Amino acid sequence: MALYCQLTSPPSLTFIRLPPLKSSLVGSSSNIVGRANRSVLKCIAATKTSDETIVRRLANYPPSNWSHDYVQSLTSNYVGEPFAQRVEKLKEEVRLMLNSVDPLYQLELIDDLERLGVSNHFQDEIKRILNEIHNNNSNNYKPREESLHAISLEFRLLRQHGYDIPTGHASQMIAEEFYLCMKLAFLLKEGENVIFDDVRNFTTSYLKEYVKENKDQYLSIVVSHELELPRYWRMPRLEARWFIDVYETRPDMNSIVLELAKLDFNMVQAMHQEDMKSTSRNWKKMGLGHQLSSFARDSWMMSFFWAMGMTSEPQYGHCRTMSGIVNALITSMDDV
Repeated sequence: MALYCQLTSPPSLTFIRLPPLKSSLVGSSSNIVGRANRSVLKCIAATKTSDETIVRRLANYPPSNWSHDYVQSLTSNYVGEPFAQRVEKLKEEVRLMLNSVDPLYQLELIDDLERLGVSNHFQDEIKRILNEIHNNNSNNYKPREESLHAISLEFRLLRQHGYDIPTGHASQMIAEEFYLCMKLAFLLKEGENVIFDDVRNFTTSYLKEYVKENKDQYLSIVVSHELELPRYWRMPRLEARWFIDVYETRPDMNSIVLELAKLDFNMVQAMHQEDMKSTSRNWKKMGLGHQLSSFARDSWMMSFFWAMGMTSEPQYGHCRTMSGIVNALITSMDDV
């Protein structure tokens, strides 16, 4: 049902200044009327109201580029049982890889799965692996010492998943070769060793020079991307789309992992399209986009995109739809 609003001017008000109260008339109830020797204002509402309609100022917001008919026409080829069966088969193969006896390989695979946007399929396996790595020396945590790469990767993944990992050992290693550990500095807690602030400043300068001289295309792209903005500050779904193309150029790329990432991304995108259609139908049914178009933004698509960035996992479709509607309503209220 469309909403129609007509605003009229409020009743006119007349203010009359009354003479000071005489002290003889002021008694115990004087606080209700006023105080002695002071003027008071009496507010009188006129009985006549104005029938003049207030004309709202136009904001000249452009119409939405995402018309309802266009959104409803969107389709995807990545739906149906054959795709789902293929994904399940690929997931089983990746689970076998995660059961590797090499902890460093497990950590590197977990890192790749998270950047490719498919780690949600392996939450139980990832939790088990990180628990085992952390609990091996739970009383006196000591990260592995194969390389600084292994130390920084283990520290980052454990901190990223909520494990309370001390920085003492990492600080000692970084003091020797700290230009390789920029990512650690973005996962610190308040009050931790100030050496990591120096790490961030030093590694940023060093890596900028390294990118200019390095001939490894894959490594240069990844490092430049991290220098531009840390991955933790980016939208995960867009980051996954970017990394799929970059991962494909990596010399040691895993074809099974890559196929799973591409297929899963397209299938989840098809779900997002259905959620977007549902949001568009609900927004059109409310009628606010049309009724308020002269002075309010029709921002349902922007609002849905924000909701999708916040909860991109397939199982949160209802949350994306409702959040998109609520945020569009908030934007309209703000314009009103």
